[in-house]
Amino acid sequence: MAGHEFPEPADSRPLADATAPTEPVPAARHACDPAFRHGVVVGFDGSMSSERALSYAIGMARRIRSALIIVHVANRLPATVWAGCEPPVFVDVPDHRTELLGLELACSDHLAEISWVLVERGGDICHELEEVGREYEADAIVVGGTQGLVGRIFGSVAGRLARRAQRPVVVIP
Repeated sequence: MAGHEFPEPADSRPLADATAPTEPVPAARHACDPAFRHGVVVGFDGSMSSERALSYAIGMARRIRSALIIVHVANRLPATVWAGCEPPVFVDVPDHRTELLGLELACSDHLAEISWVLVERGGDICHELEEVGREYEADAIVVGGTQGLVGRIFGSVAGRLARRAQRPVVVIP
């Protein structure tokens, strides 16, 4: 290499070899604001049961002096794949309700005295609520109860979440 010299280190240790295989770096966990760690996660979609759950979660966060993580899970529908025996594909349906819910929440008076954040996710509601709870190391997850025939037949989100969650789940009727 004409004109380039690499001096030897003063402590006689060998320099790093660029051709040597590197060890893989572990994947970084989703970084969340430390102010929201150990907060209360609440599932919110604008329904009456989720509004009751939100009200309870606000009171709970105030009592334990923590932040509130409001989670809206957008729709994710299976799309039919006709080519051969390919596995089902999931399509993210644009959900502009998160923006509307965020504006509605920002204008509400009962959230004025508490730190809160709105998180949008796509996928299975139970999985996403538990995942957000894990990422924020939440103290509890609050959800509204399902009332109706569909919830009784297919199982409610609250019931499935209560069975699989790794943290306390509070179901508000």
